[in-house]
Amino acid sequence: MRKLLGATVLTLAATGFAVGAFAQDGTTAPDGPGPNLVLEIGGATSGKVVIDLLPDVAPQHVERITQLANEHAYDDVVFHRVIEGFMAQTGDVQFGKRGGDLAMAGMGGSKYGDLPAEFSNRSFTRGMVGMARSADPNSANSQFFIMFADAPHLDGQYTIVGHVVEGMDVVDAIKKGAPQQNGLVEDPDYIVSATIE
Repeated sequence: MRKLLGATVLTLAATGFAVGAFAQDGTTAPDGPGPNLVLEIGGATSGKVVIDLLPDVAPQHVERITQLANEHAYDDVVFHRVIEGFMAQTGDVQFGKRGGDLAMAGMGGSKYGDLPAEFSNRSFTRGMVGMARSADPNSANSQFFIMFADAPHLDGQYTIVGHVVEGMDVVDAIKKGAPQQNGLVEDPDYIVSATIE
């Protein structure tokens, strides 16, 4: 099953959202001691993005992301679906590797089983990171998305795993996909490396 946000979300994305509270450098204040997911981004856009993971909010999902990052599974995975004013999606370690056939990017997961939802009272504001899933709430696996703007209609529908604390300017510059193709990106930017600090 394709791990995407629902079609109704896409309609709302086109309307734009208010920008969340950010420091002048475009980052949010960290919640705590991490762990931090550090993404080195390559392609048309390059730079570092630091995501403060929230194990107190979504322990199983953070454990999965940490496990995959430590296995270097996210290295060379593309941002296969990027919608201007909404979000950038990546993390398909099965079908989303750069240099391969990306026709199925967004439909895969990892070698591990899907995770039960860990919904919280956190809100999908700019810079928040959530787990992609299919229609089944308990189908998140490896894919995640980073919000370009606030999207409160996602609250309680997707598991929040962290938020960007450094490099939101890099996230903003990630190559966008065609709106008429649901954000599908040609020659997409990608994760050069993903590490845990």
